[in-house]
Amino acid sequence: MKTVSEHITSMNRTLKIATVFGFAAFLGACQGQISEKSPVHPNMNMDQQERKEAQEENTFFADGRSMRQPVEGTVARGLLKEDVAYYEGKDANGDFIAEIPMEITRSFLYRGKERYDIFCTPCHGITGDGQGIVTTGGYGYTPAPTYHEQRLQDAPDGELYSAIANGVRTMPSYATQIPVDDRWAIVAYIRALQASQNVSEDEIREYDVDIAALQSAFSAEEQRQAELAEARQPDEAPTASAELGAQLYTTKACQGCHSNDGSALIGPSFTGIYGTTGQVVTAAGETITVTKDEDYIKESIMEPAAKKPVGFENGIMLQIPLTDAEVESLILYIKSLADNN
Repeated sequence: MKTVSEHITSMNRTLKIATVFGFAAFLGACQGQISEKSPVHPNMNMDQQERKEAQEENTFFADGRSMRQPVEGTVARGLLKEDVAYYEGKDANGDFIAEIPMEITRSFLYRGKERYDIFCTPCHGITGDGQGIVTTGGYGYTPAPTYHEQRLQDAPDGELYSAIANGVRTMPSYATQIPVDDRWAIVAYIRALQASQNVSEDEIREYDVDIAALQSAFSAEEQRQAELAEARQPDEAPTASAELGAQLYTTKACQGCHSNDGSALIGPSFTGIYGTTGQVVTAAGETITVTKDEDYIKESIMEPAAKKPVGFENGIMLQIPLTDAEVESLILYIKSLADNN
């Protein structure tokens, strides 16, 4: 007679044998080839729908196109955009509107700050001074203007909105990244930045603000920036040369507006310009004829609005901080372009 222990051992042995045979049968069922039977597919219309792919021919229409134009005189739902001031920043006459067409609340401003920090600070800087990392890092991008210059302080709100929506000069459109409400929120925050950077001491005293502490922090920051600038200076000042000018042409983003091959951009080409004569419009609006020599080129770099070439008088060139050697190098580079032609 078997003991309980022997019965358990016998059952375990039987179970192991059955498992081995079962696994062998499972492996035997794997034939290693594609089945010739049709797969079970109870709902074919989910894969074989009566529709056309993009650009696919459609013989139902006489022109054979499956991608149809909207019916003439109709507007898709949600795309009417009848409010021109809200969607375009302009009035019925096509002029930029002076003020934001929305209620400005605290949450609206903070939304503008959040979007500005994400999309605008890389070029325009955290305070709107145009000193963003992209345009000051020597990457060859056209420098961004400061929002604190008088021209942009006086600009209507609609003009700032249009720059975001449509782009301006070398700045691309941000319409796909920034929806309409957020564009206006950014405009509101830009106005807040402008106001914050132009508050008089008397106005500050109207609030509970420790002016001494602010002045101390400002002085400390100025000192820190001066030390950083000094640390970035090379041990020896570079010597002016056409080769350095060619480098500056790229690193200072001159190529964004001025070509070096004679092709027309939004500014006159540097090629062949040196030594020629031409008409320019002075800052006072007077049209005169000048010789484009070293003095003229230097003045154009240092004071871009002083004498603008006819045909480009409506363009806006920013004043780029340059050392004397860098200015001289750009002049030598422009002169070399004339010499090579």
